[in-house]
Amino acid sequence: MPSNGTGQSNRILRSQEWFGARDLEGFLHRAGLKAQGWSEDSFAGKPVIGIANSWSEAVHCNSHLRDLAEHVKRGIIRAGGFPLEFPTISLGEFFLSPTSMLCRNLMSMDIEEMVRGLPIDGVVLLAGCDKTTPAALMGAASADLPAIIVTGGPSLRGNWRGEDLGSCTDCRRFWSELRAGTITQDEYDSMEEAIYRSPGHCMVMGTASTMSALCESLGMTLSGGAAIPAADSRRSTFAERAGARAVELANEGVRPSHIMTEAAFKNAIRTLLAMGGSTNAIVHLTAIAGRAGIKLDLSDFDDLSRTTPTVLNLKPSGKYLMEDLFYAGGVPAVLKRIEDLLDGSCMTVSGKTLGEEIADAECYNDDVVLPREGAMSDEGGLAVLKGSLAPDGAVIKVSAASPELMKHRGRAVVFESPIDLKLRIDDPDLDVEADDILVMKAAGPVGGPGMPEAGFLPLPRKLLQQGVRDMIRISDARMSGTAFGTIVLHVAPESAVGGPLALVESGDMIEIDVEERKLDLLVDAEELRRRRDAVAGTVGDSAAWHGGAQREERGYRRLYLDHVMQAPDGCDFDFLVGNTPVETHVEAPEHAAGHHTG
Repeated sequence: MPSNGTGQSNRILRSQEWFGARDLEGFLHRAGLKAQGWSEDSFAGKPVIGIANSWSEAVHCNSHLRDLAEHVKRGIIRAGGFPLEFPTISLGEFFLSPTSMLCRNLMSMDIEEMVRGLPIDGVVLLAGCDKTTPAALMGAASADLPAIIVTGGPSLRGNWRGEDLGSCTDCRRFWSELRAGTITQDEYDSMEEAIYRSPGHCMVMGTASTMSALCESLGMTLSGGAAIPAADSRRSTFAERAGARAVELANEGVRPSHIMTEAAFKNAIRTLLAMGGSTNAIVHLTAIAGRAGIKLDLSDFDDLSRTTPTVLNLKPSGKYLMEDLFYAGGVPAVLKRIEDLLDGSCMTVSGKTLGEEIADAECYNDDVVLPREGAMSDEGGLAVLKGSLAPDGAVIKVSAASPELMKHRGRAVVFESPIDLKLRIDDPDLDVEADDILVMKAAGPVGGPGMPEAGFLPLPRKLLQQGVRDMIRISDARMSGTAFGTIVLHVAPESAVGGPLALVESGDMIEIDVEERKLDLLVDAEELRRRRDAVAGTVGDSAAWHGGAQREERGYRRLYLDHVMQAPDGCDFDFLVGNTPVETHVEAPEHAAGHHTG
């Protein structure tokens, strides 16, 4: 493990710049803790460990993190450290408009600046809902102060009329049945209290579960924690252990950059593919890696997908839920199945290598974590498509798609925006057939703005009533990791910045071939040139390709639109790529100086 040089007499913990000096500033800093009831013996000379808490009543996935923080504090104090809890932005899809993804980068900046600015030697990141976990890792990677993440855990499985339910895979499935007329509104409403019955994030292999699992394969959380249900007492014990380990990380000077290496990201990609995880993880992993100064390309995901079997039988790709994965052995059981494909030498925050962590891992249910010879697929759950419709790439979750649609040519039925889709999708006069391809524009990083989870295009009501339950759907949006179907997402470049998607018209023919990784718009180049010129002539050359995005005049949204990158680059801000590490130990001055007081 990296050395922090604590054996040198002129090196002190970073926090002691604030609390160690016997001068005016030291007086005020100590007084600020004493005013909260802490004696000087509680913190003097001890590693100060921040707890970045994304607790919020506006994010039900994270609504229990305030209690979990108390268990983290127990661990910090037990290990000889001093806890300093602080709040950070909390992001959830349920209540935040227009999309929580719009604020992922903002949350990462919040965490980075608090880690930089507060008198802490390390940080425990408390996260849960799907954008909070990548945002926390992005901020930690940027500041590069010793860090460990504790996720809130999945909710307990739902149950309705004897059927196990997973949010929101099954609420989407039954919503289609409601629109088809096979169940009543009262029946659908009765599911609301049955599907979410405990604290925690979605209990399918959606984005929150995926990102929690990837924290394990990246090495940024203690092994075995991702699948522990939020309501299980072992989640609290896990949090206490993480708090204690954070103190040791601070003493050892182990930074995220020592853990999140290029090889570790390749392990995370393998894990994502083996689990049939969320398409959103491609965007998030790319952004986290970028903060660590590592470039991930879409080809990295697709190349590894060719040789990674899908071994996890969880919704939306399979039939089980996160609670079942925990009982079956958790993420270590999945990693053990693909052990030969992983770099076991990668270090983790535990102080052990990934290989050491999973050496004794076992699977207790071969129907949840499938043996290699019985894998759901010989390839990973995700694939990257390219072609004339997506020159820079698009993503499809093969494990949750219909096999018969993996090679298809169909007529485009185009919606110019999510609002246009909402207004027309159930029109009985909509010109659409089951073999057509639904196309939606203006939902990318710029066009959304924020790349909302609008990619799960609902099927036209009249086709649902005919028994149709899947069609090819294409957009520059994201979709929830809980969603399913033959859905092509993240089309890049997006329509709002001039990607070919902007030029698609109803009636055009589109061809998809997943095996060949192709996605093509079958319109000749001269016609596309004419269409592009027509758009430029209508709105003016200077603004031709911001049609879906209203320019913002102020605030964070203006910053966002000026600097957000496209999906293949992780939708991060161009000025945040790379990190600037915080110094963990400093030269001991005659007296601490330079810190402003309130």
